[in-house]
Amino acid sequence: MNKILKALGHAASTLVCCIAISSAASAQGALPAAVNTDPAQARPQLPEPANPALPSLVLIGDSTVRNGRDDGQGKGEEGQWGWGNPIAAYFDAGKINVVNRAIGGLSSRTYISGGHWERTLAFIKAGDVVIMQFGHNDSSAINDTSRARGTIKGVGEESQEIDNLLTGKHETVRSYGWYLRRYVAEIRARGATPVICSPIPRKIWDAEGKIGRGKGDYAGWAAEVARQERVAFIDLNEMAARKYDEMGRDAVMKLFPLVTPDERVHSNWAGAELNARLVVSGLKSLRLPLVQSAFSAKAADIAPAEDERPVVDGAKVRGDMPRDPALPNVFIVGDSTVRSGGSNGMFGWGERIAPFFDTSKVNVVNHAIGGRSSRTFLTEGRWDKVLAQMKAGDVVLIQFGHNDGGRIGDPAMKGRASGKGTGPETVEDTKPDGSKEQVHSFGWYMAKYVADAKAKGASVVLLSPVPHKDAWEQGRDFSTFAQWDAEVAAAGGAQFADLTMVVSDGYRKLGAAAVAGLFSDARTHTNDAGAQFNARSVIAALNGLPRNPAAPYLSAQGKAVPPAAATAGSAPASAAAAKAWP
Repeated sequence: MNKILKALGHAASTLVCCIAISSAASAQGALPAAVNTDPAQARPQLPEPANPALPSLVLIGDSTVRNGRDDGQGKGEEGQWGWGNPIAAYFDAGKINVVNRAIGGLSSRTYISGGHWERTLAFIKAGDVVIMQFGHNDSSAINDTSRARGTIKGVGEESQEIDNLLTGKHETVRSYGWYLRRYVAEIRARGATPVICSPIPRKIWDAEGKIGRGKGDYAGWAAEVARQERVAFIDLNEMAARKYDEMGRDAVMKLFPLVTPDERVHSNWAGAELNARLVVSGLKSLRLPLVQSAFSAKAADIAPAEDERPVVDGAKVRGDMPRDPALPNVFIVGDSTVRSGGSNGMFGWGERIAPFFDTSKVNVVNHAIGGRSSRTFLTEGRWDKVLAQMKAGDVVLIQFGHNDGGRIGDPAMKGRASGKGTGPETVEDTKPDGSKEQVHSFGWYMAKYVADAKAKGASVVLLSPVPHKDAWEQGRDFSTFAQWDAEVAAAGGAQFADLTMVVSDGYRKLGAAAVAGLFSDARTHTNDAGAQFNARSVIAALNGLPRNPAAPYLSAQGKAVPPAAATAGSAPASAAAAKAWP
């Protein structure tokens, strides 16, 4: 996740501008009084889709998404703004409507009880995407004469009968999670896609000087509902908190109106712009087809948010050695989806593949390491260590792609991004120490691995990456990397196995509920059971090749694995997928 939180340099000019304005305001004397923009009974004029013929991205929530009339209360950029206003500029209005139906002062409960959800739901249609972000007002009193907007804490099925002191009506009040689940169900019933977004953090620092998170309450409960309902989730609470921590207290103060008393919830324009970019990064990571095709040029420099993927300290990883130098080797090269070492319950398929080989005939040598890309596995000298152990007759299985994406030169990418495609083009990257690196395309690195291994007399199989947890039910994940792997294999005399689709096909047979139980984090890393499933999928992919170079070394268990129909010797899984490559 640090990857994207550090990728917001584009907003720097906006922040500098706002800081200057804020400093000037402070110099004039006492800070102005805070303005309450959350009405007790909101009846705003909400926008509708500008072009009903287009699909819509619909936003529902509170004032941190849409504040009042979204006019800054006449204070310009230093007024209160929700992120739902600036986010519209990151989409092409000719391809999608961005419809901000959020209302200040409301909770997940009162957005429904006030009739706003019914009016919004009326124009949501099949194919639309709806983002919901509630929580800031759900902690209020359940029944009083002021707001009567609180919800029962948690995600359970508890309820409370009240005679509402504000409205005079009898009401059954439910939990925060119950209301989120209702939104999800009714959005899905319209044929639209729900996305749950955790609420932005308040501007409150803990004893260690870090921004307080909401994992123990609304942010955590939003995540729990997303897991329960298998709904797309954007952890804006954590993403923004990390960014605030990175910026430091003084800079964060400038993201909020400078007023008395101190404003801790509502951002100014600079804060709204930052949060909008974080939401865009979250949407990019979800890979929703409608949204992916509708970003404007302004969104081009925003990288997809990823699971937290620290780069494993290579000095603490013991390099694998062939157990018996007299035997041939099956080398495994890749990232943390291939080898995670049990950290936080994560295991990669390379750690569970040994039983499929007859270890009296072959050594299984796993050189994969977390946080590496096709680029950094080479530049750190790790490939040289593999070559030093390699000899004629060996087999090399290579899987990269999870860490190769992003923009070269962006420090948030941790120096891992490779170039797109398979060509000879290079991009110069200035590293933190000031040195320069000529960065090659993903295909260039993979081709080097193939050429070097073949020069040693080894056989090579390039494997497309295992899919994310939320990207297998329809279509395919990692289409570009599958294409590039296939091209490199065909040109270099290696073989290509479409592991992405082999695993995806297996997931479809299991069903979403079972697949969810194979992961140890939000969407990327498998647990022990998931690693075993993927290891078997690798063997199925190998057995489906026209010439399986590992066949002589398989154990009885490995030979018993049926060949996968989705694997391909030199091409991606389908022509349709090929046409989808950007």
